[in-house]
Amino acid sequence: MTKISTLFLSAALLSVSNLAMSAPVNYAIDTPGMHASINFKVNHLGYSWLTGRFNNFSGDYVYDSENLANSKINVKIDTKSVSTNHAERDKHLRSDDFLNVDKYPESSFVSTSISGTNEDMVIKGNFTLNGVTKPIVIKGSKVGEGKDPWGGYRSGFMGTTEFKMADYNITKDLGPASANVYLELHIEGTKK
Repeated sequence: MTKISTLFLSAALLSVSNLAMSAPVNYAIDTPGMHASINFKVNHLGYSWLTGRFNNFSGDYVYDSENLANSKINVKIDTKSVSTNHAERDKHLRSDDFLNVDKYPESSFVSTSISGTNEDMVIKGNFTLNGVTKPIVIKGSKVGEGKDPWGGYRSGFMGTTEFKMADYNITKDLGPASANVYLELHIEGTKK
């Protein structure tokens, strides 16, 4: 084999290798509470913040570090798992005043597009809550990715968004300071 042939073969293999490295990767979201959380906060009467989380959710995502447009996410949330560290309040949140969990036991988010950069992502998608589906935008960023100590490969992200309760037919009037829910998302996934 001539030096020129060897050079072309090496370049071709390098191109294929680079393509493989930047291909979309499928991840399963880690167990909630271990390395993933969906947290929320609502202003309480303008005086303080009520915080909580959903203890049970599942999902997966596809991540392409070189072309975010190839990425996507799909998450399902068990609304009965809402927790604010106060049993009576949690019972009220599960009622038809708020989450109406007997009728709508699941909430979900399915992305429709992901753009921007790894440090400044714009994740658009459809959020379903209380039987209503509406588009929302999540501002996100990659925390990191790499091999874990158990031979797997992981990536992690965080994001924030907010929505009006009334947009999802949650009509309990808590006053103007409490009209919006703010979500903080921490997602870590293991390569499938």
